[in-house]
Amino acid sequence: MNTTLKNDTYIKALLRQPIDRTPIWVMRQAGRYLPEYRQIRSEAGSFMNLCTNPELACEVTLQPLRRFSLDAAILFSDILTIPDAMGLGLHFVEGEGPKFQSVVRSAADVEQLKHPDPSSSLAYVMDAVALIRKQLNGDVPLIGFSGSPWTLATYMVEGGSSKTFAKIKNMIYSEPQTAHLLLDKLADAVIEYLNAQIESGAQAVQIFDTWGGALAPDMFREFSLRYLEKIVAGLHRSYAGATIPVVLFCKGCNAHLEAIADTGCDGLGVDWTITLAEARTRVGDRVALQGNLDPAIMLTNPAVIEQQVRVTLASYGKGTGHVFNLGHGITPEVDPAHMTVLADSVRQYSAPWHTD
Repeated sequence: MNTTLKNDTYIKALLRQPIDRTPIWVMRQAGRYLPEYRQIRSEAGSFMNLCTNPELACEVTLQPLRRFSLDAAILFSDILTIPDAMGLGLHFVEGEGPKFQSVVRSAADVEQLKHPDPSSSLAYVMDAVALIRKQLNGDVPLIGFSGSPWTLATYMVEGGSSKTFAKIKNMIYSEPQTAHLLLDKLADAVIEYLNAQIESGAQAVQIFDTWGGALAPDMFREFSLRYLEKIVAGLHRSYAGATIPVVLFCKGCNAHLEAIADTGCDGLGVDWTITLAEARTRVGDRVALQGNLDPAIMLTNPAVIEQQVRVTLASYGKGTGHVFNLGHGITPEVDPAHMTVLADSVRQYSAPWHTD
């Protein structure tokens, strides 16, 4: 477990230490755009079978690293593992996404939620982390992750994906105490879950607040941000002699960049609806920035991708503290050859931004 990293560029960038080029990894870099992923997904029979089998999850995690010059691996799993372990019965419906057999609509429902024990009901995730870390053999760091309490709660209350979030918004406005009860329980679960991932081998962690942007400003601070702060404060920031960076990715939350940076996180993921130049000006040198190429650019052509890589690098500017990524996950329609162009372009064009 004490393997020395052969490529620690990603970790150094998040810690704002000197590096000679900008590191890159991509959200959903292991996924449906890769034919080898689709083959394993077919053989597994279901998405949950894939997630809950440590050997298959390890194989899928490693697939993009064999193809592309990436600087980090991210655990292949799902953000909804915690609600599933709480007893809600997660399953995936083709064309509709995640669904729960049970939903949370009352304080009584919250009280009945099971404790999601990382050593039992979520042991398959820890087994996958340990196996991936072993297979990586120190080539690149392994990122663990979780959904944020607010984002997890949206699925648990709505029963699946939602466009309006009507049910959970009704809860936060009409029964805020019930919402806080749920979110506090989720924050505790996320802390325990991520710390277990770190203990199993994760060398950095990211928290995805995918639906934070659906909240009004004061509601974001009360029902999302305060729980992100709690989680950051509760995580292992050093383990087995190594510093463990924490990245927060709050999609659609550009209005709150300064407040998110003030949580104590090491890195701040930003989507493509703000320039890195503006984000960097606003947060200063408090945190590293991750992002933020528009995922749609990956559907264009190599010349456009190369050009937009250069634009993104220039937007961040000189110095360390930038992890190149998309502003959200790579989409299933992307040609894998375009990922090669992306990764190679970042390596080719980022070095001058790290020289005096």
